[in-house]
Amino acid sequence: MPDTTETHAHDAAAPAGAPAHRYTPALAEQIELKWQDRWEERGTFYAANPTGALTDGHGDGPQGVSPFFIMDMFPYPSGAGLHVGHPLGFIATDVVGRFRRMCGENVLHAMGFDAFGLPAEQYAVATGEHPRSVTERNMATYRRQLRRMGLAHDPRRSFATIDSDYVRWTQWIFLQIFDSWYDPDAQRPDGGRGRARPVAELEAEYAAGTRPLPGGVDGVEPGATWSTLTPVQRRAVVDSQRLAYVDESPVNWAPGLGTVLANEEVTADGRSERGNFPVFQRTLRQWKMRITAYADRLVDDLDLIDWPEKVVAMQRNWIGRSDGALVRFAVLGAADGANDVATEAGSQVEVFTTRPDTLFGATFMVVAPEHPLLDEVPTHWPDGTSSAWTGGHASPVEAVAAYRREAAAKTAVERQADAGKKTGVFTGHLAVNPVDGETIPVFTADYVLMGYGTGAIMAVPGGDERDFTFAEAFGLPVVHTVRPADGFPDGFHGAWTGDGEIVASSNDEVSLDGLDVATAKRSIVDWLVAKGRGEATTTYRLRDWLFSRQRYWGEPFPIVWDANDQPVAIPDALLPVDLPDVPDYAPRTFAPDDAGSSPEAPLGRNEDWVDVTLDLGDGPRAYRRDTNTMPNWAGSCWYYLRYLDPSWAGSAADGATVVDPELERYWMGPEHNASAGRAGGVDLYVGGVEHAVLHLLYARFWHKVLFDLGHVSSVEPFHRLFNQGYVQAYAFTDSRGQYVPAAEVSEEPAADGSGEVVYRWGGEVVQREYGKMGKSLKNVVTPDDMYGEYGADTFRVYEMSMGPLDLSRPWDTRAVVGSQRFLQRLWRNVVSEDTGEATVTDEPAEPATLRAVHHAIADVRVEMEHMRPNTAIAKLITLNNHLTSLDRVPREAVEPLVLMTAPVAPHLAEELWERLGHEGSLAHEPFPTADPQYLVEDTVTCVVQVKGKVRGRLEVPPSISDEDLTAAALAEPNVVRAIDGADVRRVIVRAPKLVNVVI
Repeated sequence: MPDTTETHAHDAAAPAGAPAHRYTPALAEQIELKWQDRWEERGTFYAANPTGALTDGHGDGPQGVSPFFIMDMFPYPSGAGLHVGHPLGFIATDVVGRFRRMCGENVLHAMGFDAFGLPAEQYAVATGEHPRSVTERNMATYRRQLRRMGLAHDPRRSFATIDSDYVRWTQWIFLQIFDSWYDPDAQRPDGGRGRARPVAELEAEYAAGTRPLPGGVDGVEPGATWSTLTPVQRRAVVDSQRLAYVDESPVNWAPGLGTVLANEEVTADGRSERGNFPVFQRTLRQWKMRITAYADRLVDDLDLIDWPEKVVAMQRNWIGRSDGALVRFAVLGAADGANDVATEAGSQVEVFTTRPDTLFGATFMVVAPEHPLLDEVPTHWPDGTSSAWTGGHASPVEAVAAYRREAAAKTAVERQADAGKKTGVFTGHLAVNPVDGETIPVFTADYVLMGYGTGAIMAVPGGDERDFTFAEAFGLPVVHTVRPADGFPDGFHGAWTGDGEIVASSNDEVSLDGLDVATAKRSIVDWLVAKGRGEATTTYRLRDWLFSRQRYWGEPFPIVWDANDQPVAIPDALLPVDLPDVPDYAPRTFAPDDAGSSPEAPLGRNEDWVDVTLDLGDGPRAYRRDTNTMPNWAGSCWYYLRYLDPSWAGSAADGATVVDPELERYWMGPEHNASAGRAGGVDLYVGGVEHAVLHLLYARFWHKVLFDLGHVSSVEPFHRLFNQGYVQAYAFTDSRGQYVPAAEVSEEPAADGSGEVVYRWGGEVVQREYGKMGKSLKNVVTPDDMYGEYGADTFRVYEMSMGPLDLSRPWDTRAVVGSQRFLQRLWRNVVSEDTGEATVTDEPAEPATLRAVHHAIADVRVEMEHMRPNTAIAKLITLNNHLTSLDRVPREAVEPLVLMTAPVAPHLAEELWERLGHEGSLAHEPFPTADPQYLVEDTVTCVVQVKGKVRGRLEVPPSISDEDLTAAALAEPNVVRAIDGADVRRVIVRAPKLVNVVI
């Protein structure tokens, strides 16, 4: 950080005989602990609710004060505690919150813990200790470290997702989603169309006959009415439309974790985000959430919020909205009619394509190995089948079965990578191209995934490089339907993926030849619709959220299964459903090999808990509890609402909703919280970009369901999002490649005089690398280390001064002393190191000092408003250095400096404020305001150039005219010497700061 003043030998440490009141780490600790206790005793940072029990520290509610709700992505309490990289965002939000509080706003800032998760369960598996015990121990460590940092949180609002009261409301929200369906035609409170509605309303409409029954429900015959259905059939109709539902479909199975994972929890390498275990595709029965119903709103409403463009792009790409056409291909089965035909007459395969204009170039189809078309295949190869197509198998039945087994043993990423290896097998099926009637072979290849699109693609090798590679390998035809404007280059052999003119694309009823791509798309879709062979449609990459986990340490589902194997909601009065004890926590699987194994949920090991008799309104009956648990994302989907009042229990009068409606409207509602914009939500949310899809997408979905059902007034949960960078560190390895303690490594110049640096540990040369902090890298520095060596305020100032908040930065403990010197000099500018008394003078400050003070006030306010604490600190240092140069420091100059320093170094600022004679905390003192009369410059420096080179500088009034500035510049002695009698051709004037003389 900037440090332009002289270095004092006694700045960093306190030698024997040092003044008694010198600002040392020991004194810093005394001051910091004193003020932390005092803040807690006084309720200094209590946020005042407009209603209920939580008022401010004086028992008052907000009176005409604008609310400001600021949040951190709350931490998971790991056993290692915090290292110095973790608090970067926490300190940043604290600085913002303290500044906004001093600007007169009612600031709500609290901290909770995301306490369910795999690390605690894996520790429990290894040690046998209950996950709750280790989690609560870790939370105690975090709370101590965070308190010692001096964070201005409202301690009354803290909680953990494992708290029984919190679990109750997480389960309640799940039941709200379970008891809802999505009506695309219903009007929303914000004026849009499409929203969640209670299932009871759906049942009422069926009973009244105002809504027709949906088709395709197992066990429900076409033409049935609600009155003719049995209770079990009615449940089947309703359950098929719930926003939370059970489905048997391909899922991501991680045997190493003993659980299934959502798509968002699988890395690009096809491994689990947690633990880096391989992930396989399995068909299992699991809970899902119909997040796809909200796909359009999740995309469109990104325009309502203030988020980094990178995160917005990641969410848009993950949702993957694509406009195109759904095209139906008839499937014939065997080619010569003599073989057993596996498909029924009229069987069809649907394909989604964004390029329907290339249909005339489709020369084969590819379906995923899991596609239902392959449940039955012809028993013999069609006549003329190429040996390259059969994979060496005697029949399609053998070939498809073998290929499906091979595909099941691969991860999704491995399957995608194999596309370049040209793997696949002919299925024996033939399809009919709907635009020209040509029969084309149907292959199966594992690079086509059932979870994306329809699980089938039309292959156009003339326009797609992957299709071309596959066609080359299997000797399939290549037809080009788009020709570049200048024609194909001589000898062109491959796929043309650019724009151009449509060619070779006509039949007796429609011709696309000569059209551009956009026009051709519209024309062929219109034709497909008219012929009943397709329609324009929109597809999404987003898939329904897989919500089951076969783990112990998570929220139990508030669901029991009845005698008909149908899910039944636990009544609100019986919530929460707490976790039972189990014999052990270890994940187990059925079947010997990873790919073919199935999960065994730990909760199933407590049969007394699983099998239960309940009276749910129709007398005591036997039920079986759901043995899955919710993913750890469940608790983090709504925790911002709990900060509004963690003791809120709901009441019959308000419908037992999850949050007090008045509090939600005050803190988050768009009409009450203008700073959050028309979507409402938390004013500022700070956290890492790694949560761009997982947590943020899930939380937006839950919030929109709650909005649709009338439980919240804000459209979005988080108005402004800020992604902080990372604190990284150097690590060192010896000749064996083993990491050595970074704190014990010394740095010295290379012996060869090259100017290079050599790093040594125990006399041995070691190699330096740059990256993360971690115990395994032996380069962890903890906040506790910093508190002991420098004090919390010095640590805070250093973290905030390392660079822009949104950029990553290297940690260097040796550089912390610069922050310490700044605070020591500020201390000396106010306090006598000998007596501890304030030494400031009440005499008026000189004009130059007042100008320096008010320029600093104006600049620091701008920097703080834009979350640039690093440059704000630089301005504070400059002002402090100015005051250091004075014989006596004026009170009217140093008090604004103390107030401006308070957000970054609050303990020191509080102590100085008290020693300056003020009572009470400065936390609510007004942030200084610049006096405009001191912002007017008496003079500015004008640079004078001759032939582009600087030859002189002038101090001139800001209002100087071009004529006067020209005359002054030409008379400047150094400029006269540079001109040396030459003719002046032109004088370019940019008053008052620049004159350029051309000779």
